[in-house]
Amino acid sequence: MLGIAQTGTGKTAAFALPILTRLASEPQSRKPGATRALVLVPTRELAIQVRESFDRYGTHLNLRSTCIYGGVSDKLQIQAMAVGVDILVATPGRLLDLLGRRALSLNSLEIFVLDEADRMLDMGFIQDIRKIVALLPKVRQNLFFSATMPDDIAGLASKILHNPVRVEVTPASTPIETIDQVVYAVEKKDKQRLLMTLLKDRTITRALVFTRTKHGANRVCEGLQKTGIAAAAIHGNKSQNRRQEALAGFQTGAIRILVATDIAARGIDVEKVSHVLNFDLPEVPETYVHRIGRTARAGASGFAISFCSQEERGYLAAIDRLIVKKIPRGDADGILKTAVVRPDSINSATGRYDKDLGVYLPGTGKRTHSNTQNASSKRTGFRSSQNPRSNNGRSRNAGPYRGQSEQTGT
Repeated sequence: MLGIAQTGTGKTAAFALPILTRLASEPQSRKPGATRALVLVPTRELAIQVRESFDRYGTHLNLRSTCIYGGVSDKLQIQAMAVGVDILVATPGRLLDLLGRRALSLNSLEIFVLDEADRMLDMGFIQDIRKIVALLPKVRQNLFFSATMPDDIAGLASKILHNPVRVEVTPASTPIETIDQVVYAVEKKDKQRLLMTLLKDRTITRALVFTRTKHGANRVCEGLQKTGIAAAAIHGNKSQNRRQEALAGFQTGAIRILVATDIAARGIDVEKVSHVLNFDLPEVPETYVHRIGRTARAGASGFAISFCSQEERGYLAAIDRLIVKKIPRGDADGILKTAVVRPDSINSATGRYDKDLGVYLPGTGKRTHSNTQNASSKRTGFRSSQNPRSNNGRSRNAGPYRGQSEQTGT
């Protein structure tokens, strides 16, 4: 079967429920090191999420599942496979590692699921997938799922699947209609300031911020933390424990903003993500569809806000072509103007100006001489006559993603 559906539309349940039904209706004794069903996924987070779905759906069934992935010790994973399982959820690298060490076998496999196939391709797993498929029994059921269907993925599907039934829930690469989208043209150096100004809008209750690089994710996260915003970063350089801690905090609401790279983001399935913010536009246009699909899940509404620097205009044009519509453009300059703060209200007791972030940060609590304040005013070029609480006539009810912002005096 070939399944094509946007992220957040229930693909996991689409294959998990029938697999559980089939395995439960045809019980077999477990074989050491073996599994009856294999679900291959691109990331650690997604492996954990899919395994949890199987456990939740099959609570009252006598079926055993486990997941194996890199970044953690393999000791417990090997122990779980030693007694055999019914369902194995795995990432390609760790699966090949344990296969090579004969810690598990795929000889008894009945069902093979390749999930998030397009992301597998993006992450360079194509050769690993071919090696794994070559080790599978020739007689098996294949299920191939992808949110998008570019030519490369269609070619991979044709080699794995035989006369598949094609189930397409929505047109490939079309963003969910319940997501309001907007893009802001902004200089690269002003992106951090624009982000923090937008985040003054308290309707942004739980947001994912996407960056192109791991270093960029760290930099954005540190900038948000400096201004008192509860934020955490998640990417490939983070340990599995740190990534799980960040996800747990995001799920409970202790962390308002989660900054992520695309590699880590596929496993993020958190309810009530109000906004997705593309700090950097993706180089691959299909990735845009995956990113914004983190909001408006299970029929809810959501917002997708993107920043586009001059260097990223080509990426934006490619996204517009892919989704067959022009994303509405917002007024970044109008929002950034509301971020101006009166410097004579700032001293070391209340804050300091950070040139890198373009904003004032909380201070030490010790008041300095007014000359320091005046010097700060000259350095920043902000006039003391400006009112930090004026919104220049703009509506306080309109969210900043609409091109307007509520001024709170950062």
